[in-house]
Amino acid sequence: MDNPYRIPGQTRIGHVHLKVSDINRSLEFYCGLLGFELTMMYGNDAAFISAGGYHHHIGLNTWYSKGMPAAPVHSAGLFHTAILYPSRKDLAVIYNRLMQKNYPLTGAADHGVSEALYLNDPDENGVELYWDRPVEQWPKKSRR
Repeated sequence: MDNPYRIPGQTRIGHVHLKVSDINRSLEFYCGLLGFELTMMYGNDAAFISAGGYHHHIGLNTWYSKGMPAAPVHSAGLFHTAILYPSRKDLAVIYNRLMQKNYPLTGAADHGVSEALYLNDPDENGVELYWDRPVEQWPKKSRR
């Protein structure tokens, strides 16, 4: 390939929009449990939520999925939505909250560059809650 295109390094994922089966149940999970703020409802079929006053980080809708079962695990689709916390302490706070509410985790991992908790939302959409270590704490690349 001659001169392959590279996306600008400052590019970020602006939001994720999820199909859910029950808006209120999803709002209870994302706002009531995880602490996102409801920024806007779009009728009774969609909601937009955020952290820190952004217009929305997550969209939720039932346009094609109201009352439907979760998507099969062994099919193409979203694996998880990753929510980046600003510090390890913030990740510990949400971990304690999940434990107090007896919300089940599906896993946890130390990736070297980050530490993560894994769980599913009420529609079995994967959710990763994590924090990034400072770059100077990242593992050094191995040399061959």
